[in-house]
Amino acid sequence: MASFFRRKDTNMTEGSIMWHLIAFAVPLLIGNIFQILYNTVDSVVVGNFVGKEALAAVGSVTPIINTLIGFFLGLSTGASVVISQYYGARDDKNVHEAVHTTMVMTLILCAVFTFIGVVMVPYMLRLMSTPDDVLGGAAQYLRIYFYGVTGLMVYNMGAGILRAVGDSRRPLYFLIVSALTNTVLDLVFVVRCGWGIAGVAIATVIAQCLSAALVLIVLTRATTSYSIIWNHMRLNAEMLRRIWKIGIPSALQQAITSFSNVFVQSYINQFGSACMAGWASYSKIDQFVLLPMQSLALSTTTFVGQNLGANDLKRARTGTNRAVVMSLVITAFLAVPIMIFAGPLISMFNADPDVLRYGKMFVRMISPFYLLCVINQVYAGSLRGAGEARTPMIIMLTSFVLFRQLYLFVTSKWIGTVLPVVFGYPVGWLLCSVAIFIYYKCGNWEKKRVVVNDVSPAK
Repeated sequence: MASFFRRKDTNMTEGSIMWHLIAFAVPLLIGNIFQILYNTVDSVVVGNFVGKEALAAVGSVTPIINTLIGFFLGLSTGASVVISQYYGARDDKNVHEAVHTTMVMTLILCAVFTFIGVVMVPYMLRLMSTPDDVLGGAAQYLRIYFYGVTGLMVYNMGAGILRAVGDSRRPLYFLIVSALTNTVLDLVFVVRCGWGIAGVAIATVIAQCLSAALVLIVLTRATTSYSIIWNHMRLNAEMLRRIWKIGIPSALQQAITSFSNVFVQSYINQFGSACMAGWASYSKIDQFVLLPMQSLALSTTTFVGQNLGANDLKRARTGTNRAVVMSLVITAFLAVPIMIFAGPLISMFNADPDVLRYGKMFVRMISPFYLLCVINQVYAGSLRGAGEARTPMIIMLTSFVLFRQLYLFVTSKWIGTVLPVVFGYPVGWLLCSVAIFIYYKCGNWEKKRVVVNDVSPAK
């Protein structure tokens, strides 16, 4: 047990580039799989033991939950970049200040998001044009989720601190424990106790609070510059400004992109609960395929942050290029079997013929375009690691929100089927990837690359 609390941070400014990227990304990948298992297990349990309306209810709230998660992951990215660059520069004092400012900010936001989330539940569901047969269950799930959202937020920020210093293993262990807890409690609360949708929501909240407790224990018991000392908890205004300078653009980009999926969901909802359940099932599969590239993108963010903190631009660029190649190969390898076995995969969630028909169509028509996502995910991760978060935000919001919503609005007027929704994602991915690739190659971001050079001592 004592060895578990020993430092597991990693200095990425030396040694094999490929090894650092893989060693950091693999625990992230496995951890993200378990993160997704939260809602996936919820969907499988209610889809098989409650019904397709319950599956549609749990699946339809995913864009709302992802909006919250996206915003907070963006903020944690800002904190991670600042911490990783200080860590790469061996600036222990500012690492300490950044960690404590991050945690105080997190605790304040927990209260804010709990209140806003609970109050806004009915308005968000109406915005998605949620059908009456799904509305009650969706509202019940969301309210319980937001009441317990502190666990999710504290875990994600604490895990972001650990990842900033190269430790992606312990966040993985915490997710495994909490995901297994969630699975067991889902079955107990739904199958044995008969609590239905409320049961899966309560199970998720308990599991997330467990992961938050674990990450806080590790950070408190650490003996390094990134450890939490509770009587040192305070907001450093200048440090908060630096975190928000990077984190807010990333947070807004991820949150607004996720929130735009609320409108995409509203288009899906017009075709009934079977289409909604098919889309919900496809969305769970989709998340697993995207995980390797997202994990390598996060690995690239930390790698670039540490190496630019050490002023090694060449090594940072080399790491980015290798992450792109690895992501393309892995994504292509995954997309083919997903399309071949689309039927059995969708049937895990619900065996209704109409649900299967919609789900298989979504999987097979969108999967070939996942390669486009690699470009925008990895290069955006690299730019954020360099402290350049604003331009990726603008590009992604333009592509994933403005362009996609205009596209869906126009095509839905001319084509009265679900096909415009299906292709709304690939066209957005294409536009985003082209723009981010061009910006990265132009090299303008290099002028903004090092945060730590303009840092005055923390006060």
